[in-house]
Amino acid sequence: MPAVGITCYPTQGGSGVVATELGLHLARMGCEVHFIATHLPFRLEPYHGNIFYHPVEMPSYPVFQHAPYTLSLASTMHDVALRCGLDILHVHYAVPHAAGAYLARQMLGADRIKVVTTLHGTDITLVGQEPSYFPITRFLIEQSDAVTAVSGFLRDETVRVFGCGRDIEVIPNFVDARLYVPARDAAVRARFADAGEKLIVHVSNFRRVKNPQAVVDVFAGVAAELPARLLLVGDGPEMPAMREALAAGGLLERTTCLGSVTGLEGILPACDLLLLPSLHESFGLVALEAMACGVVPLATSRGGAGEFIHDGVNGYLRDPHDVAGMIEAAVAVLRDDGLRQHLAEEARRDAAGDFGATCVVRKYLDLYDRLLAPGALRAAFRRGS
Repeated sequence: MPAVGITCYPTQGGSGVVATELGLHLARMGCEVHFIATHLPFRLEPYHGNIFYHPVEMPSYPVFQHAPYTLSLASTMHDVALRCGLDILHVHYAVPHAAGAYLARQMLGADRIKVVTTLHGTDITLVGQEPSYFPITRFLIEQSDAVTAVSGFLRDETVRVFGCGRDIEVIPNFVDARLYVPARDAAVRARFADAGEKLIVHVSNFRRVKNPQAVVDVFAGVAAELPARLLLVGDGPEMPAMREALAAGGLLERTTCLGSVTGLEGILPACDLLLLPSLHESFGLVALEAMACGVVPLATSRGGAGEFIHDGVNGYLRDPHDVAGMIEAAVAVLRDDGLRQHLAEEARRDAAGDFGATCVVRKYLDLYDRLLAPGALRAAFRRGS
């Protein structure tokens, strides 16, 4: 089994969660896993015999306006790779993590280690907001030994935006179906909703792309039709405005704001519907986690969520601006317990099947094996560049 270095943002966002869960499952399968990050990644177990954590330290020098994170990361990667005999550096996000891995590989020698870059979506939107990042992002994608994307949508967007001629393998996000199970705890449910009330949950980083006003509007429409409560999990810059909007509509007293919490697998099963009306989602991991818990997802139709949510079969997809359509779908499923149960069972089956952790993590192991096979060359060299 290979020794793998994993770098991600150690936060509650989807990329950090997936990177951490990937490392945990790789370790359980026998790999030696080294997390290289500024802080201990969110969700990382306190101890596992095959898992090691190496902090990226960024000393402050008066001459620098900002700490040189990419250089510190590259130096740490280089040091860990030498000391621990890493075979692969697997980075999540091209900018800045693939830059650090590229520099580390150059220092080590191109044949000493392989670089795998997983794209999660911000790589593309960053270029849309800051065109100056276009050449470096494209360069890092091209120079990686292998590139994966979490959805076919994201792969196609990457090719469209960057005009990449290289292979990008789709390896989707995944869920641990042994941890995320539809086991409703009556005590947890009672914390958020009374008997006879339906519970809608929204989990996000509460940024504009998550379309928080639509969450307010959909909940208002549902609450006008049937007894319902709203549960908000997470925090972010749009939360104050969202609370104001809920208060203005007389809905704040029917809302629970949990903030950023751990143990989502213990909260989701208590809910009836997950609402994710984002302006776009490269994947939408929380929807998959909800499905594994037997919670019906109502998600955006823009992006990669449609690759695991099938409208009317295991959940619902609506345009993020179609508030009326989202209200209609939510009311229909919340009023009909038989329909909700049927969709929930289909959601659980699909999430635990092709998107289960074991199935997906083996795809990464297969990728590592191909890269480390005798005579394997970097993708860039194979193209003759």
